[in-house]
Amino acid sequence: MTLQLGEKHFTSAQPESAARRIVTFRVGDRTFGIDVGMVREIKGWQATTPLPHAAPHVRGVLNLRGVILAVYDLRTAIGLGVTDATATHVIVVVDVEDKTAGLLVDSVSDIVDVPVSAVRPAPDLERDEHGLIEGLVLLDTDIVALLDLAAVIKDGGDAQARQARAN
Repeated sequence: MTLQLGEKHFTSAQPESAARRIVTFRVGDRTFGIDVGMVREIKGWQATTPLPHAAPHVRGVLNLRGVILAVYDLRTAIGLGVTDATATHVIVVVDVEDKTAGLLVDSVSDIVDVPVSAVRPAPDLERDEHGLIEGLVLLDTDIVALLDLAAVIKDGGDAQARQARAN
């Protein structure tokens, strides 16, 4: 299963009346989202090749039409353990800071338009999903946590790695 979503990127400098188009997906009982412009495609689970000495949230690499793609386990990045991947899991292929990467999630839920004004800042907590959340959106009765993909890719919620970069 592969779904091509395109390679156009939306800018964050949108008028207040504009909407953000968000792809939502699930990890356990939590709902997360990212801008649809960051998503290249959504593909079914494919086994990865582990890399020695990789960060815990790096699931491994796979060959995606001749491109070596690093796959990151979102469940591990948010501190919920390692995903026991099955055929029902999917890899969301994303473009982040001139890199293409895969994000292992349980399922993709929807693509929704959210008014920019509806995005709320993440609470200033000691551990807001390990510093990986850039904002929150209320959709019906579900709270969608908007991910900072650069933080997921760089250190997967490793507070020590973020602290080292800040110093």
